[in-house]
Amino acid sequence: MTTTTAKLMRDWQGPAILTYGFRPFFFGASVFAALAMALWIAMLTGHVTLPTAFCAVCWHAHEFLFGYLGAVIAGFVLTAVPNWTGRLPIVGWRLGGLAALWLLGRIAVAVSTGLPPGLVAAVDLAFPLILGLAITREIVAGRNWRNLIVLGMLAVFALGNAMFHYEAATGGFPAQGYGLRLGLGAGIMMIAVIGGRIVPSFTRNWLVKRGAVRLPTPPMQRLDKLSLLVLLTALLLWVALPFHAVTGFVLLAAGLLHLVRLARWQGHRTLAEPLVTVLHVAYLFLPLGALALAAEILTGGLAGLGAAQHLWMGGALGLMTLGVMTRATLGHTGQALHAGEGTFAIYALIVLSVLLRVAAGVWPGVAGFLYAASGLAWIAAFGGFAMIYGRLLVRLSAAKTA
Repeated sequence: MTTTTAKLMRDWQGPAILTYGFRPFFFGASVFAALAMALWIAMLTGHVTLPTAFCAVCWHAHEFLFGYLGAVIAGFVLTAVPNWTGRLPIVGWRLGGLAALWLLGRIAVAVSTGLPPGLVAAVDLAFPLILGLAITREIVAGRNWRNLIVLGMLAVFALGNAMFHYEAATGGFPAQGYGLRLGLGAGIMMIAVIGGRIVPSFTRNWLVKRGAVRLPTPPMQRLDKLSLLVLLTALLLWVALPFHAVTGFVLLAAGLLHLVRLARWQGHRTLAEPLVTVLHVAYLFLPLGALALAAEILTGGLAGLGAAQHLWMGGALGLMTLGVMTRATLGHTGQALHAGEGTFAIYALIVLSVLLRVAAGVWPGVAGFLYAASGLAWIAAFGGFAMIYGRLLVRLSAAKTA
């Protein structure tokens, strides 16, 4: 497929950013993540009021989960599916149309005041629907049945988005509703399933090149299957019964199992290469989030459910997506798979952002300052990605450093 794909890209005479799925969606996601956080800080301080029908907190939650993460998922699967199926990637104006649909959804939600809620939902949900149909066609044509699970998780993610819109339209508070929990749960399962493939694989490849003897345990052993099953059960319980003690205990079990799972991948041996280490640190936020949510449920509140939840949203999802975006961009643009100082800095800024957000729940007296500091670190991280990697994403010929 490589030669044919290269010819397809050479034949495309339009913008270079439309030559592969990761280009428009990773660049768009990073710019949006920085701009949306800047808007959120301005909204918190009363300097900006968006003409959105969502309350400020609900807009923030929706756009970072379904807006930002939706774009990263699209960039990942549109780049990975051709490798899975052996078929040609989507390029050119078809790819540009998908990116435009995603952007139109962001605009529709931002200016939804006065618009029919059904219209806003239809515009926003058009993107995951068309993306899902495109991926289904590729998987079926390529008879790649193994990765139907990815399509299933994407469908659940889109269903969470639809439920979020329904809860908002019927006067609920969707930032703490079923739709958000379902969408976030789908995102966490994607990390557990897809991360469970790529983290030990990339780690093994790097360690083998260095002549290491102790390598990661191969994926999908009995412990892996048990940890995924318990996590799935915990997430389903959390969606349906978020405050029940049983949910807390199953989340506790899931957190402990995934700590053990992560320990078997030899992440402590990768500290010389942040491009690999970041995947282990990002995955660590999955069990930490499960344990924090379990503690909140079982003890009646320590740092607050919002702070605990951000270990998943900002930590697991934010850092893992940033780690995948940097690696995929370097790999698919012919760069060396090495994290330079700038890349290391944006990783550190995401971790700092998450820790500051959690600290805001622990010390409510200075929460305002901590919220702002957390947001600024987030803006610097994704703005930094856009500046460092943007030139690789929007041009076919680029310098060899990042």
